[in-house]
Amino acid sequence: MATLFFSLALAVAAAPHDWHNGPSGYHHERNAYKHVVAISVDGMHSSDVTKWVALSPNSNISKLLQTGYEYTDAWTSAPSDSFPGSLAQFTGANPKTTGVWYDDTWDRTFYDPGSNCVGPAGAEVVYDETKDYDPTQLFSGGIDPANLPQAIVNGKCQEIYPHQRLRVNTIFEVVHSKGLQTAYADKHPAYDLVRGPSGTGLTVGYFPEIAAVANTVAATIAYDQLHVDAWLDWIKANTPVNTTVFDGPLTTTPALFGGNFQALSVAQKTVGYNNDSQSSFSPAIARAMGFVDASIGAVVSELEATGLLEDTLIIVASKHGQAPIDRHLYGTVNPQLITNLTGVPVAFQTSDDIALIFLEKAADTAIAAANLQAHAAEGKIRSVIWGANLTASGFGDPATDPAVPNIIVQPELGIIYTNSHAKVAEHGGLSSDDRQVACFVSNPNLRKRVFDERVATTQVAPTVLHALGIQTSLLQGAVKEATQMLPGFW
Repeated sequence: MATLFFSLALAVAAAPHDWHNGPSGYHHERNAYKHVVAISVDGMHSSDVTKWVALSPNSNISKLLQTGYEYTDAWTSAPSDSFPGSLAQFTGANPKTTGVWYDDTWDRTFYDPGSNCVGPAGAEVVYDETKDYDPTQLFSGGIDPANLPQAIVNGKCQEIYPHQRLRVNTIFEVVHSKGLQTAYADKHPAYDLVRGPSGTGLTVGYFPEIAAVANTVAATIAYDQLHVDAWLDWIKANTPVNTTVFDGPLTTTPALFGGNFQALSVAQKTVGYNNDSQSSFSPAIARAMGFVDASIGAVVSELEATGLLEDTLIIVASKHGQAPIDRHLYGTVNPQLITNLTGVPVAFQTSDDIALIFLEKAADTAIAAANLQAHAAEGKIRSVIWGANLTASGFGDPATDPAVPNIIVQPELGIIYTNSHAKVAEHGGLSSDDRQVACFVSNPNLRKRVFDERVATTQVAPTVLHALGIQTSLLQGAVKEATQMLPGFW
């Protein structure tokens, strides 16, 4: 049975082993890598890794696990949307600290695009394809500032780019501040986010717009190939056409680079797993996994061909999972019903397999929560998180933080708050299907280890800096949340 987990406490790293004085194949800070590749296979659960290795024991992923550490109980952020899921790995912190809850949410201090900050504060803050000049084009010039939400900064109204939304620095900023080059690829120009508050985190970015391609597995594989081609170019210190150059072009293989795959996520959403007792891979999911595996193999081969493999740590950690894995559990509820069940005026509601509710009046919170709990069966609600429980669970305090929702509604596992029937799974929620993700690291000099204790993907961030020989104490969010490195690193 899938579980919910509301505590955001972080795991503690394993006891140290010296690479020279202890067992061979462990990583020690005296043996810094020259490069780290950080890849998210969006939607990939830890259970998917197990299934894939069983199906393809000679696959590229299987080979990486033979010289690496696998973390079989790794959990991404809560909520588990792509934005907070990415930032967990890149800041070492959760939404309470980063200030970024979702790619489409609300902030009580923001204003609508083009408003000149006139009128009452409080606006939708969305960073997706709608921020592009033209979301029907793969490359339309990046973010159109006219589409950005606004806020008053130092007494002046200004557009807020995604990276300016972030409250703590990223690993890309830290690495780049050391005079090293960085590169990142993702699905929207809005992933400008990873540049961090200073805006200096990336040497180059590569952001083809995924909304410009059909929502099919085949089309998404072709789209993902653009990311793979960019990674291969970066390994050779080349800068692809349509790159956003922030401080470039590249002159060497980046010390830190990576990006994501979307094909598996699309397969999970549009087709799903087989409707059997094992939730085995459907042909669509198997096809997506095969493409991912071959692509990771291409990256490894290029690193080897350029003589960089032994100096590179490969990290595969998913931003998010997808729910439900078990197709029998799938169902939908009109998100407007959840809004109506509060019985009070609602300013905004983010709806996926979670509902983040921002009320017009904070004083209505107890009434709204009680109404939702009283109609839990109608709304297929598993849990209503609010008040002291919201804060104690690590989500922050809406009374002092304008980005924190008044209420979080967790539906029953498999329920999506949507009017669409085009998808059979979604992410963003708090269940184990949403959050228990693939996480492993590999290098030819590591010996195979399987860590089954619970870890958090926030631990990827300090691990990256440590692997590159950079002080982890420079990472603000990780320091604030006392985030430890992944087990096996010390």
